Amino acid sequence: MSKNHWWGPPGGGLFQGFPWGFNAGRQRFFETGEVRLAILSLLAEGPKHGYQLMKEMQDRSGGFYRASAGSIYPTLQQLEDEGMVRAETVNGRRVYQLTDEGRAELAADPDAVRNIWDRAEQYEDWGKFMRPDTIAILPWVSALVKEAMRAATRADPERVRKILDRAKDELEGL
Repeated sequence: MSKNHWWGPPGGGLFQGFPWGFNAGRQRFFETGEVRLAILSLLAEGPKHGYQLMKEMQDRSGGFYRASAGSIYPTLQQLEDEGMVRAETVNGRRVYQLTDEGRAELAADPDAVRNIWDRAEQYEDWGKFMRPDTIAILPWVSALVKEAMRAATRADPERVRKILDRAKDELEGL
């Protein structure tokens, strides 16, 4: 399985909260330019080295997103070249911190930054349940969703909701 996984992020429309494939084809955790904003926003909290940035992105997404060195370090280099961050060597590691230009870049689109971390928070909510033993039931969950959708088109949707509520209540009781 790829580092960004094959399912889309939670959120959005009828299937809000499902982390597998129901979200308008989203295939990547970060859209174009979002890694850059995520790094800047993390550095706004204080200086960090590359591994800390990768770890924090993974932690904030509940483990769903695992940044690679191949995405973080070139982005850091580009940000440094643009004057958005500055780096210094501390204990043998390059530690990056935000510059005034980087702060201005962040301030230019606060909604985009908020959306990134709101999405990551939704992933984090799911992440605590995504282990090999729980992922093993996804085919059954997927089949249940498909059958519920099919039944709702040929029967009373309220009846389908009641059946699903009973199943949810029974599962919560385990």
